[in-house]
Amino acid sequence: RQLINAADPEVVEEWKWNNPIWSHDGIICTGETYKAAVKLTFAKGAAVDDPTGLFTSSLEGNVRRAMDIRQGEAIDEAAFAALIRAAVAVNTAARKKG
Repeated sequence: RQLINAADPEVVEEWKWNNPIWSHDGIICTGETYKAAVKLTFAKGAAVDDPTGLFTSSLEGNVRRAMDIRQGEAIDEAAFAALIRAAVAVNTAARKKG
């Protein structure tokens, strides 16, 4: 949550479908909790460049991408912030086209 807000101060956090949703010009990602991990699913993740390989699931899909974060697992904060900013850029570009 803190990393998402730090990456994009204009992000809006709300609850839908019993999960946290972060948006800026559209949904950036949703958060889901599981026994072994927290999953962040990026709504338009297939269109987001992920040079450091943070996406770990839903890799075969045409639209979404997700990352699983397990307890005690370190996150590359700079790469994660870049991923959030890239997702916002995809949303903003799509909104301008529409």
